[in-house]
Amino acid sequence: MKKSIFFLAGFLCVFFTWSQSENLAEIDKLFTDLALENKAMGTISIFKNGNEVFNKSTGFISVEDKLEANAFSNYRIASITKTYTATIILQLISEKKLTLNTKLSAFFPKVPNSENIKIQDMLYHRSGLFNVTEIEGFSTWIADFRTREEMLKKIQGTTSVFSPDSKASYSNTNFILLSYVAEEIEKKPYAEIFQERIADALDLDHTYLGKDIAVKDNGAKSYYFENEKWNPVELITNINGPIGAGGIVSTATEVNIFFDRLFSGKLLFDNFLKQMITAKEGLGMGLSIFQYRGMNLYGHNGSIDGFRSIAGYIPSKKLGFTITCNGVNNVSLSNLIFKVLDLYFKNDPSMQSNSLVKLKAKDLDPFLGVYGGSTFPFKITFTKEKNILMAQATGQPVFNLIALKKNVFKYDAMGILFNFNKKDNTVLVKFQGKEHLLKKEKV
Repeated sequence: MKKSIFFLAGFLCVFFTWSQSENLAEIDKLFTDLALENKAMGTISIFKNGNEVFNKSTGFISVEDKLEANAFSNYRIASITKTYTATIILQLISEKKLTLNTKLSAFFPKVPNSENIKIQDMLYHRSGLFNVTEIEGFSTWIADFRTREEMLKKIQGTTSVFSPDSKASYSNTNFILLSYVAEEIEKKPYAEIFQERIADALDLDHTYLGKDIAVKDNGAKSYYFENEKWNPVELITNINGPIGAGGIVSTATEVNIFFDRLFSGKLLFDNFLKQMITAKEGLGMGLSIFQYRGMNLYGHNGSIDGFRSIAGYIPSKKLGFTITCNGVNNVSLSNLIFKVLDLYFKNDPSMQSNSLVKLKAKDLDPFLGVYGGSTFPFKITFTKEKNILMAQATGQPVFNLIALKKNVFKYDAMGILFNFNKKDNTVLVKFQGKEHLLKKEKV
């Protein structure tokens, strides 16, 4: 009997390993195809139980020099930096050097409405501070080195947008100022604070803040795709400006290490981590919160110059994932991550969603085609594989849909509903509380 049990356990282990390898092979192909189609250049890393189980790099860190990207190539991760900064602020709070209710005026009284803005408001993007990066001409201005005093003068010249804690509105100003708050408390530059509290603490050898990208050190240059080729981005942000709002350079692997260690309790005590992930209008402290097949997914995305990045962690599965890119051509990294997760969990029985109605392949024919609408940014192409309806937004991966009714389908991972009207050749797309009516285009 024992021999049979051991044999069965061994068989299941081998089957699971084979299945997972098959899934990772499909993810590998997905990114190979993106590179071949000139859709993206960069690196993806996947972590499971604290270890890297997949890493793939595509494209070049320098197109001109034909230097290919690799697992150690580093990229500007832009606003993912905010999660690191929130962690440092919560560390300072845990050390009783600061509180969530401390007013911004205790440090920078000249900032508009600072006497009413709490540290907590800034962490949740509920301060009402004007987003300094939206000032006209800011992208050109920030391309040059800017001192803290110059940045503060810009911020102080803005006006408050709304009363603190009355609503949420994303503002880089919050995390630039939180960086300065940390400097005021620790009496040292924020880059040093980051190095000591995060990079050195986690042995991150390829992660740093406040330094320019250097190709000779395996740093990626950024590009945009036009006229059938990758072109270098000429106007580059001086990384000293965005500081704790967007100044980190890292690798996909080391971003995953950070998120894994954060959610493993290596950087924050449990009660502070719990505070960090407690949601207010879909936002944590320096984190966005999503649902994927009923599971909480915590993460952040980033965009600066031609760099695009996204990172996330699913605590219930101890699964982390990061994509860092130095060139993206009409691809949504958010949609791409959900496709990666769909492939990763493809053979996991606990993650399967079954259609509520049985359809034949011919039943899907009236829905096939390209649909577009004035209120929706993409066109959607519907195809089929046997009796399964597939959807693909412009430039995005293909998604399997499940049938709820004969004419109603759902992309389960993101909760997107597609309600077809065969008579009018339209489909009503419902996503995040909004509706978009798309009409089939004539062939």
